[in-house]
Order: sequence, then structure tokens, then C-alpha cells
Amino acid sequence: MTPDCTSESGPDGASLRIRVLGCAGAIAKGHRTTSFLVNGAVLVDAGTGVGDLTLDEMARIDHVLLTHAHLDHIAALPLMLDAAAARRQGPVTVHALPATIAALQQHIFNGLIWPDFTVLPSTEQPFMVFKPFEVGQQFPLAGLHAEVLPAAHTVPAVGFALAPQGSGALHWVFSGDTGYHPAFWHRINQLPVGMLFIETAFSDREASLAAASQHLCPQSLARCLALMAPHAAYPVYITHAKPAEATHVMTEIRQLNVFRHASGLAPLAIDGLFAGQVLKF
Repeated sequence: MTPDCTSESGPDGASLRIRVLGCAGAIAKGHRTTSFLVNGAVLVDAGTGVGDLTLDEMARIDHVLLTHAHLDHIAALPLMLDAAAARRQGPVTVHALPATIAALQQHIFNGLIWPDFTVLPSTEQPFMVFKPFEVGQQFPLAGLHAEVLPAAHTVPAVGFALAPQGSGALHWVFSGDTGYHPAFWHRINQLPVGMLFIETAFSDREASLAAASQHLCPQSLARCLALMAPHAAYPVYITHAKPAEATHVMTEIRQLNVFRHASGLAPLAIDGLFAGQVLKF
């Protein structure tokens, strides 16, 4: 299904609305790190893009899904909680792997780097609660169906599939940070996917760095896309490119369809994301 990239304001019947707050692999002017706002109430990762939300928009976020504990994906979480707490009636629920939660408790919400918002202002009425999940787990979330997808990164990490509740609904799939990982593709090939966001952090000239850091570059992305179900026709959006590499990354990725055509495969709709973009289906 072709996504509608218009403004998110106003009722338009869209079942799933993803607002791109940040989609870069590092910061620079015009580049914000990973954060996506889904249907106004669910934040997927909490990178620096969260800072573009108003206080009222932050206050409407009830759930945060974290792919992993790296700073570019969690940097704005402590600041957002602090900024919006006075406008909320209850805690924000942060969903993450147990290892991610442990890292946040030890290194961020430890009373030294930042206050422990799981006990402030009180243990009975905290600003934040943690809720652990496991790879493969499925659960309801603010009118959505969420599934935790496998990923392969330098720290414990996951991706996500989100869909409106109801059988047969199309899923938005986000890879999170990952290298080549067939288990991810095995699972999403079983889902009715409407849109895929997949990371490609480096260009092919930095392929060795991509492999060492368990990120994708265009040549390893091509290996991944070869695992896509033959009948799949959903659009693919590239995220997490380093600002210095973004132009090279997209130039090399657009060559993938040339190679797909030479291999007898159908071309894919592949494009880059940008902060401020809104995608609906």
C-alpha cells in the first residue's frame, strides 16, 4: 500500500501514523537521532528528535519502546520525562529488554547522571515504570498490536512490528540497529507488512566498520533484501545513516534496483527518511 506523506493534522482515517522525529545515526544541523512517534501516544526509541515535540505532545506519550541502550536511541528519554512530568497524571511505561533496562538503571537513572524516575516523586506515583519484554513477545499497546523482533547488534537489541489491533492489519516494521540477521527476515516474511524502516548506517566505503559495529551498509543491505519474501511489495525506507555518509548511502542504495533487475528480481520502492516526515497507511 502506498503511504500518504502528508501532514498528520486532522482526521483522515489512517490506521497507523508514524511521525519521523529523528532518523540519523548521529547529530549535525538538520540531523536528529532515532525517534518515531506512532499515533501520538507511542514513542519508538528516544533519540534527539524528541526535542522537536511540544510539551503537550510529550505529555501525550504513554509508552516508550526501546530497541537498545545506545545513547543515540535513549538520549532524550531522561529529558522528556523531566519536561512533561508536571503535565501527566500517571507514569510513562518504558518497554525494553531486561538488559536494556539494567543499563538504564545502572548508567542513566542512577541518581548521579539523572534522578531515578521510577521512585520519584514517590515509589507509589513514579514518573516512569519499566516493563521488560523478550524477543518474540507480542502484546497490546495503546490500541496497537506490538511484536518484538530479533536483531543482531553489539549490545542486546531488537526491532519492532506494530499494527492496529485486528486480524489482517498491515504492520509497520522497524529493524532497529542490526547487521545481517536472517531470523529477522524469517519472521517478517510471515507478517502482512505495510512498510519497512531499515537501518543502513554506513556507505560501502566503510563496509568493514559497518561489519565491526554490526550495522548495515548498502552491500549488506542487499544481502538482507535478498531474504525478502518474493511476493513482498511494501515500501522500504532507509534510516540511521551517519550525516557524513547519508548522500553516499542513498546513492549506493539506489543502485540496488539495477542489480535486482539484472538478477531477474522486481525493483523495490526504496527511499530515505527525513526528520519531520509523516507516513500513514
